[in-house]
This record gives sequence, structure tokens and C-alpha cells, in this order.
Amino acid sequence: MIQFSRNIRFSCLCLLLRLFTLSYVKTDWPSTNSSNVKLLGLFYDISNVTETTTWSLHARAMFKSAIILSHRYNITIQQHLIGWQSAQTAGDPMTALGTTCQLMTNSNILGIVGPPLSRESVILAPFAARVGIPHISYAATDPALSDRSTYSTFYRTVPSDNTAALAIAQLFIRFNWTSTIIIYQNDAYGSGGATAIIDTFDRMNLSVAQSIVFDIVSMSIRGNLKTLLTSSQTRIVILWTESNYARLTLEEAIRSDVLAPHFTWILSTNIPLDSFNSTTDYEKLSGMLTVEPVVGSVVGASINTTLLTAAFDIWKEYEPASFPGSDNVMNYALFAFDATWMLIQGLVELCSQTTSNISSTSSCVSFTGDSFCFNRRFVHSDEFINILDRRLFRGVTGPVEFNSNTTDRVDGNYYIAKNVQQCSKDLEYVPVLVWSNSGDWTRNARTSVIVWPGTSLKVPTGYIAISRVTLQIAVIEAFPFTIKREFRNQSGAVFTKLTGYIPDFIEQLQDYMHFSVNITYFSPDQSYNELVDAVANGTFDMFIGDVTVTSARREKVAFSSTIFDNSLRIIVRESVDDQLNLWSFLKPFSSKLWITSFAAIVYAGLIISIIERDENEALQDRSFISLIAMSMWFSFGTITGYGIDFHVTTAAGRILTIGLYALSLVLVATYTAHLTSDLTVMKATSSISGIDDIKNGKVSFDRIGILINTSVEDYYLREISGGNRNFYPLKSIDELFDALVNNIIDVSMMDAGILEYATSSTYCNLTLVGTDFDRNAFGIVFQKNWFFEDDLDVAILSIKESGIADDLKVKWFQSSACTHSDETSVAMSIESMAGLFLTFTVICILGLLWFTWKKRLSIRDHLLLWMQKKKSSTERNAPSTKHSNEFLPNDGSGHKSSVYSVTYL
Repeated sequence: MIQFSRNIRFSCLCLLLRLFTLSYVKTDWPSTNSSNVKLLGLFYDISNVTETTTWSLHARAMFKSAIILSHRYNITIQQHLIGWQSAQTAGDPMTALGTTCQLMTNSNILGIVGPPLSRESVILAPFAARVGIPHISYAATDPALSDRSTYSTFYRTVPSDNTAALAIAQLFIRFNWTSTIIIYQNDAYGSGGATAIIDTFDRMNLSVAQSIVFDIVSMSIRGNLKTLLTSSQTRIVILWTESNYARLTLEEAIRSDVLAPHFTWILSTNIPLDSFNSTTDYEKLSGMLTVEPVVGSVVGASINTTLLTAAFDIWKEYEPASFPGSDNVMNYALFAFDATWMLIQGLVELCSQTTSNISSTSSCVSFTGDSFCFNRRFVHSDEFINILDRRLFRGVTGPVEFNSNTTDRVDGNYYIAKNVQQCSKDLEYVPVLVWSNSGDWTRNARTSVIVWPGTSLKVPTGYIAISRVTLQIAVIEAFPFTIKREFRNQSGAVFTKLTGYIPDFIEQLQDYMHFSVNITYFSPDQSYNELVDAVANGTFDMFIGDVTVTSARREKVAFSSTIFDNSLRIIVRESVDDQLNLWSFLKPFSSKLWITSFAAIVYAGLIISIIERDENEALQDRSFISLIAMSMWFSFGTITGYGIDFHVTTAAGRILTIGLYALSLVLVATYTAHLTSDLTVMKATSSISGIDDIKNGKVSFDRIGILINTSVEDYYLREISGGNRNFYPLKSIDELFDALVNNIIDVSMMDAGILEYATSSTYCNLTLVGTDFDRNAFGIVFQKNWFFEDDLDVAILSIKESGIADDLKVKWFQSSACTHSDETSVAMSIESMAGLFLTFTVICILGLLWFTWKKRLSIRDHLLLWMQKKKSSTERNAPSTKHSNEFLPNDGSGHKSSVYSVTYL
């Protein structure tokens, strides 16, 4: 409450008297000067602005109609009819205060209806609280006036700007808009409305990109309107000014070409469209929206039609020339009626309740103090306010109800959205949507088609096309994501260029989204979290790199879909393992392969002994054991390549030797390669095997290097140290590698992609141990509610689906300049040599076939002799029979043939 000191009382009064102006409308309204109980109506009136005059005229007529209607209903206060006093304030707070003070000094004012403007109400409400009388405004919407503790006797029948901000925010959600620019006048109404919108948008995950001030003193925009609007990416503008200021702003917007089709404007009030008369003006203004408070009948809610009809009849009776028709009465005039009727009903209840408690010499409408307005105090102020707090009735605007916690209506808040459309040759306001505090925006019952700027039926996106934007992108050096390299052109001049996975990815995004780019490079010692903050503060549009998505960062900024799947790995120095297995020379081959090879040697030796024993002098005249040993020696020496004491002499032997040479070529080469790998390559060993060893304290914490201000530090503090920064702090990736190489630290952890690239291409004396952990993802950083978020995600998904992202990973992450033996060699199995031994078997079969062919006659003779001997043995073992010469065949010479005939070859 504004306090006024006594020592300025008279000077203040003189000022108020000088500012006081009172104008009367020539009407036939009955006089109520004789009444001892009066209500004061304050109305805005500027003679040279037609719309405002109409507004004041309608509100004043409904104010008087309410009081006269109380006469018709024979409502009296202590046997006195209620009277009125009315005055015009011209929108000046001091005029409103001075007028009220003088009228209260000369009249028994028990309540105030108005003034309409917030800047007047914030001055008058503390005065009304000081005097103890209720003050009900029909048009003041400043959210600050909702504070009951500050404005204890203030009420308003019009919805506050907090409600309007909620309705506008839901309108944005309906059309998928995420950001806006506010233009507001610099007074209580403008700044209060702008604050309400900013707060409501913030709660509903929307944003206000820029706030622009309309100076009501200079009657102009502060700054260049075109520059202010076009420098922003949003294309939705909320104009939060009174009607006369809105007209001036739109005139400037037409001259600056910042209306249709480039921008969509939303106005908080109607303006007279007949002041714009050119075709160009119509094209630019078409597509605008207005959001205004309305009464319940507009949205189909129930109202008190009996009171409304009676009030209209009274207006037509006493001032028929100004009555515009039932459908054309301004909504604020109906809010004024309900404000007046609420005071009338409250006075009736107050006097009826206090009559039995009031002495015969006192009154329910009495004041204390002298006649000067600041010294007066309504006796029954508390009782009157309590009655109004719990008062509920159905008025001409809808249900009217208040409580002791706020000055705003509990129910009965409605809004309408109108669309400026060009009909024939004129512009008209076409109702398209309605809103109530019990629901969301719905289509208007009669008309719902919205014509957007540019005479389009497509809902505007709310932001500039990205192809017309130059994005400010921050990148940070991290191999191989972003690398800064020097090149020489044909003339020998040196120039730098960014290469790596990220620059290539940005180029792909440009191909899909067609934006321009301005890239700012940062060295590796730059903090990742500081760059994230720079995006949150609007310094950069995006930060692209090996940026891990974390919950702490999501509180500040937003992330795109994944551009790189990431995890953490442990990196250490390599060391030599001196403990070699005594039987490591047998590891190149599996046990099955060793057995098969030995079997092949024995098999080949036996075949050699059969093929060569008769023809080869080195094998003749030898015992069976010596023959077999020499054959085995030949087979073994041929396979191992050692050399032998004799050579084969037969063709079959030579064929078999070819098979042995084939075995020797493959087996010896394979064995030598694997044995060399096992015995000469230093195996990497480490004191730790993975992240669990670090968690268990196997490494001293001060020997663990952690890159500060990164997600790795967050992981360490969260999962390992419990928030204790007991690690060795590192400021850059290069410092991490140097600290490991120089034995400053023993172990560190970092993103897997960076470490895999470094250990395979640059730092060959470092190695990775254990499996990856803390799987996460890299995303592109941008501000919350960024206009192009959906476009960016679609482009990223397209890059992935087309295989381009995989190609970039192969290009930058699968190089190998270092040789590591991170895995133990695998012994060669029999299965891998199956083809070799099959070939050897075929060659052996060919050699045997050749040997058989060469010895075919000897083999036949041996077979015949064997068969004859077998037959003879069978006959000798048969029973004895009688032999006679007549049974013997005659050979023709008179002699008998022998039973057996043997032919020697």
C-alpha cells in the first residue's frame, strides 16, 4: 500500500486539484445527487480517439444502468436509493486519484468502479484500501494487482493478464509454436503483461526470444523495429499495447515491411481497421490474430440474461442514441455492469447483517475522521470485504466469484481469438477460436477457418527458414573428431583447415539442411562445460563434438539425437611380460594338428619304403627296421626342409615327394609365423584389468588422471570417489597422453573413440585394458526450444540411414599405424589344414597308382602263384581216390598228361 505523509498533504491536494477535470455527457439520465449512498465510476476518455470514447461511453452507460436497475428492484440502503458519481480520467493516474479524493470529500462514496487502466489502478487501489472501501476494476489486468496482501480491497471482473498469458501459451502449443517476440508499452499494463507471458511461457517450456518497448511518452518504438525483428529467428510477434499505441506500432510495421507474409502478429486488443485503407496495407495486415477477454455468452457459457435485458432496456430508455445494439456492446461495458452490481449486492447484505448490531445513532455506511479524503475510514470495511470475498452470483458476463486469497475471479474467464481477414474490399475481424479457464482453445461455432499471413491456409512454422540462417557453431579439437591441420596451396602459402569426423559431419548436415555456417575453433584445453554454457547463453547456436549427453547438461541445454555411440575405456602404458611358457614352442599348432602331422610323416615313410626298397640302392639290403627308419627319416626331412641322405629314384616316389613338399611349404611357414608372433612380440600386461580394479583401489587415486570439467569427471565423482576429487587433474587430451608416457600417472579413462584412435595411430606405447563401460552417446548441443530441433534430428537420421555416418566412422576410426598384440595368438587347428592334408592324400594315391602300374606284371605273377599255391594246398588236403591212367587226358602223343602244369615267367 502506498503511504502518503502528512507533510505533503496540502501540496499534493493542490496538484490533484489542478489535474482534476470532469466532463459530462449530455444525456437524459436521471439525477441521483440527492442520494446519501453513492458509487463512483471512473472511465477513460480522450476526445480525439473514437474507439476509446466508445469504450468509455459503453462502460459508463452500463454502470448507470446497473444503479438505475437497483432502483427498479427497489433496492435501498437504509431507506436511501443508491446514487452515482462518474468522471473521466484520461488515463492519467494522478487525475484518477485527484478526482476520487475530491468526490469522496464532498460525497459519501462507498465503492469505486474503475478506472480501466492498470497504471491508474495501481495508484488508486492503495488509496481505496486506506479509506477502507472496495475498488473493482472492469479492465485493469496487471498481474501485480492480483496480490491480495498488497491490494486488500481491490477486485476485478475482467480476467488478469496471468490468465491471458495462459490462454496465449495454449494457443502456441496448439499451433506448435515455441518462441515469440513481445512488444509492450512501458507502463503497468505493458510490463505486467510481458512479465506474465514470460513467466507462463517458461513454465510451459516455451520461450520469449526478445522484448521490445513501445515508449508511451515518445509514442514510438525504442530502436529500429525492422532491425529488431529481422535479427531474431522467431517470426511470431505479440503486441501488448492499448489500442491507440497498437495502431501506431502497426503503421511503423507496415513501413518496415515486418508484417505479412514474413511475420505473424498477435494483438491483445482490437484496433480500428478503417484507418488502413490501401490495398498494400490490407495484404500486410491480413492474417493477424487478436486475443481478447469476452463474456460467457460468446463462448456458450451461462449468463444472467434477465439482468442483461433489463440493463439494455434502461440504456435504450435514457440514452437511445448511443446504444449500439445488443450484439455490439463492448465486453468491458458488461464487466463494468457486473462490478457495479457486485457492489450493490454487497451493500445490501452488509446493511442487512449489521442492522441488529448497529446502535440507533450509527449507520452501516458511516465513516470516521474528518472530511478530507485521506483522513476518512469506512467503519464497516472489514465486514464489507468479507462479504465480497464470499459473494457468488451469476452476472451478465458469467459466474462472478472471489475469495480471500486473490483479487482475481475464481471462474468466468473467457477469451476469443479473432482473425483479420480480407472480405471483399475491406478487412474484418473473424472469430475463429474460443477459450475458457475450464478447458482449452476450441473452434468457434460459426467460423473457424484461419487465413494466415500471405493468404495461406497452412499454419506458419513460427521461425525463419533455416536456409536463410547462418549458424554459429563451436567445435573443440579432439582427435579424430576435430583436427586442425596446416596445408600448402599450389603457390606454397600455408593455410589451416579443420578435418575429422565432426567437420565432415557438419558438411553432411549442410547438404541436408542448406544452412550457412560460421565455425569457431577451440583448443583442447577449453572446458566442455564452458562451451555448453556458451550455447545456453546464446553465444553459439550449436556446439558439435565429442559432447556426452548428461542430466546436468540437459538442465541447461538440449541435445540432438545421437551422432556417435560412445563409451569409456581405460588406458595404461604397455609393459613386457617375461614369463614365457616352456612349452610355448608347441602353441602354434593344436594337439590334433600335431597328431595329424605325425601320422602324415609315418604314412609317407611307409609308402616310401614300399615304393623305393627294390629300386633305391640306399634302401636295399637293409633290415626291416632299418628300412622303416630310413623311410621315416626321408619323410620327416622332406617336410621340415632339413634335407635327407638319399633321393628317390622312382616316378611314384617323386610324386609322393611333391606331396611332402606341399606339406612342408604350408606347415613350416605357418608354424614359423605363429611361433615368431608368440615368442618375439611383447605381450602387454598391466597392474589393472579394468574399471573394477580402479573402483577397488588397486591403483593409487593420485595416480589416476581425469580430464576436468568433462563427463569423465562426473562419472569418476559419481561412481568411484563419491564426490571426492582425489584424482590427478588434467586439462587437455594432450596432457593426458603426456602424463602417461612420462610416468606422471599410471592410468586414465576417456572416450573410447579418442583412445582407440590414439593407441592405433599415434601413441603406440600406450594400450587399452578391460572392456568398455558407462555407455553413452554424443549429441549436438543447442538451446532449449530451438526452432530447428526437429529439422536437425531428421537430417541426422537421414545421414545414419543412408550409411554416410558409418562411412565416416570407417574413415576416421579404423586406421592402424601401430602394431599391438592385445589378444593371445590362436593355435592352428586341424580344420584349418584339412584342405592341405586332403591334397597330400590325393598326391599319395597318385603315387601308389603309378607304382601299381609300373609293377602290374609282377603283381599279376605273384597273384597267380599265390592262387595256384592255394589251390594245390586245397587238393592235398582232400580224401584219397582211385587213380587210373584212363582217367588221365591224352596229350596226343600216347602219353598221359600231368595234372599240374606250371609256367615260369
